[in-house]
Amino acid sequence: MVFSSPVFLFYFLPAVLCLYFLVPKGLKNTLLLAFSLFFYAWGEPVYVLLMIAVIVINYLFGLWVSHLKDAGRPKAARFALIACVIINIGILGFFKYADFLITNINFIPAVSVPLLRIALPIGISFYIFQSLSYTIDVYRGIVKPQRNIINFGTYIALFPQLIAGPIVQYKTIEGQLESRTHSYDRFGDGVWRFVVGLGKKVLLANNFGLVWDKVSGMEASSVAVLTSWIGILSFAFQIYFDFSGYSDMAIGIGKMFGFEFLENFNYPYMSKSITEFWRRWHISLSTWFRDYVYIPLGGNRRGLALQLRNLILVWLLTGIWHGASWNFVIWGLYFGVLLILEKLFLLKVLQRIHKFFSHTYTMLLVIISWAIFAFDSLKQGVYFIGSMFGVYKASIADNVSIYLLLTNGILLLIGIAGSTDYPKRALKFLQAYLHKKPALATAGACVLLLIISLLSVAYVVDASYNPFLYFRF
Repeated sequence: MVFSSPVFLFYFLPAVLCLYFLVPKGLKNTLLLAFSLFFYAWGEPVYVLLMIAVIVINYLFGLWVSHLKDAGRPKAARFALIACVIINIGILGFFKYADFLITNINFIPAVSVPLLRIALPIGISFYIFQSLSYTIDVYRGIVKPQRNIINFGTYIALFPQLIAGPIVQYKTIEGQLESRTHSYDRFGDGVWRFVVGLGKKVLLANNFGLVWDKVSGMEASSVAVLTSWIGILSFAFQIYFDFSGYSDMAIGIGKMFGFEFLENFNYPYMSKSITEFWRRWHISLSTWFRDYVYIPLGGNRRGLALQLRNLILVWLLTGIWHGASWNFVIWGLYFGVLLILEKLFLLKVLQRIHKFFSHTYTMLLVIISWAIFAFDSLKQGVYFIGSMFGVYKASIADNVSIYLLLTNGILLLIGIAGSTDYPKRALKFLQAYLHKKPALATAGACVLLLIISLLSVAYVVDASYNPFLYFRF
């Protein structure tokens, strides 16, 4: 079940909301947990058992680690934490990386190990990382162990952010699991955020995806340079509006139920360095790796050589986290090398030059990275990058390029504007201009919300093309 499906919009979400505000406070988390497990079981009827197992395992380990620490047995508590980490990483590794490992082992002469062909549980990378952050923070003494398994299960399985993030660390919503505030204003903010996210997903991301599917299906060596750039720009906008739209919807639904999730995107395509880009893109993942990998390895506290080593390890893991394929490994290392170069000297140069050039540099490198990211085959990605820069001596533009530009030019302009904070600034300006006419401002906001809702619902009901890119992670 996806947020942009009729089943979710017209049945599941209204049913959960109605029941949630009818049941007493003590049963709200129970209701959310039950519906969250049902939500996951809708698409993963077998793997919901894996989800329950992960909840129980990490709940028990959290209690065990805390008990050992309270008993003055730090070595035993450390052993329990390591065991918990191994179990969680083992579960993730088995389901996500087993066939990738076997495929590479089979390159050894005379070795032929049959593939397991295990289906990837949706969202496993997200909920495993949430589970790990909880147990590690219990060990560190940052949070107290959750003794109510319903509350803990709600944290892990909460359906708004269950299958595509943002990755919610337990310490950010520990208090909200016990007590949270509900109000008309917060609910209204949640509805607004959800509708905007839905519009970004179905009106923008899906249409950019159609353009990308058309271009990526062409033979790279014969594609005109302009066609390649239209295609990769479409993918860049698709992945941004798809994932940021989903995060908006998750944050919006969370607000409806009284939760405050941290932001996951902050207009990353406005960045003027790769360092800045990764402070704005998928913030919850970058924060997780910083808190639980980079800093524990020593961060930048043990000299430049070890800092650079830590950066490469973090970005190698970041690439692997995204998928069991060599293109993701190279993609992660690609950003690791760029970040190291910026750390060493490039960032100082970028800060001195005009922002137009630093922004152009950033976006060029990010767009090239999406060509590596978009294809399961690294070879296909390299070929496509070649077509972007005219390596195969194809024409600069042809009839296909002109057709794609004429039919999708407005969509590309909307994508450029929509990926910046200018629409948000414009709305704030209008609100300030109408501050003495609150009724008019409210009416205008409602009309805008209604238009986005109607267009989105019409698209959802009519369209058959409705992928979520980050489901495969």
